[in-house]
Amino acid sequence: MKTVLVTGGAGFIGSNFIRYMLKKHDYSIINIDKLTYAGNLDNLNDIERDKRYEFIRGDICDRDVVDDVMRRVDSVVNFAAETHVDRSILDAGDFVKTDVYGVYRLLEAARVNDVERFVHISTDEVYGDAGDEPSREDSPLMPRSPYAASKAGGDRVAFSYWATYGVPVIITRCSNNMGPYQYPEKLIPLFVTNAIEGKSLPVYGTGRNTRDWIYVEDHCEAVDLTLHAPGECNGDVFNIGASAEKSVLQIAGLILEILGKGIELIEHVDDRLGHVKRHAVNTEKIRKTLDWKPKYDFREGIEKTVNWYVDNESWWRKIKDKQREYIDFMKKYYK
Repeated sequence: MKTVLVTGGAGFIGSNFIRYMLKKHDYSIINIDKLTYAGNLDNLNDIERDKRYEFIRGDICDRDVVDDVMRRVDSVVNFAAETHVDRSILDAGDFVKTDVYGVYRLLEAARVNDVERFVHISTDEVYGDAGDEPSREDSPLMPRSPYAASKAGGDRVAFSYWATYGVPVIITRCSNNMGPYQYPEKLIPLFVTNAIEGKSLPVYGTGRNTRDWIYVEDHCEAVDLTLHAPGECNGDVFNIGASAEKSVLQIAGLILEILGKGIELIEHVDDRLGHVKRHAVNTEKIRKTLDWKPKYDFREGIEKTVNWYVDNESWWRKIKDKQREYIDFMKKYYK
């Protein structure tokens, strides 16, 4: 039985990917996660007793931890990262450490142990502003936040390990995800949970900045395909997205509509520093090369997402009402 190492598997996308893989394949999964504020083992309660699943609490920057686990795996999918743009604006240090040095640490261990495939999860944030046309895989990297810059650094370190050492690396750059288990500092879960509570939805600036949105299960399927892509794909970058561009105001309005709330809950706040006007990616390459396309349209995805937060209030209440890290950050950032 093949063994896949999933780093950052207690986070939003990582936990959904582990669940997807255990349903789809007869593989063993090792999940290594540092369990920082957004890592949550409650995200995996339903599979924690699966004999094919193993959890290790550890930091991808820790050489001993990484070297030990890499000896036992066939392939790697690296979700581990500091990911929140707003937090990176306040303090960039942890982002550079995890998103660049941590990636190097994983790649070096993968090189020594001859892994069969290393999928590095990057982000469309590395492109910066998409401008008039969706970003292609060969578009310049122009990151506009410390988070995006650190992800661009890890992205290029991953590519260099293929170009220099022949490590079988594939890099994915996905657009914004929505779905269950997303930490409620991010836009959609923040807006949904605030609306449920009757609190305001903080919209940066005009709210006309747009992002391309994808339902997390579609993202998981695309990553699975890259993990099993033919060898000639090594060294490639694949954009992943659903071509569903929506503005922050559109997102807020739709969430309020689904929940039966009024638009008076929308509150415009000072714009984010370095705020990108548009993120969008061209996905022609992955559609043609790996025969992938998203299954969920935007309306389906956001309705499933909103309904999950409605049905799982106890999950997010533990964070919003009791987690000091969350409470302190929200007070500090939104004042």
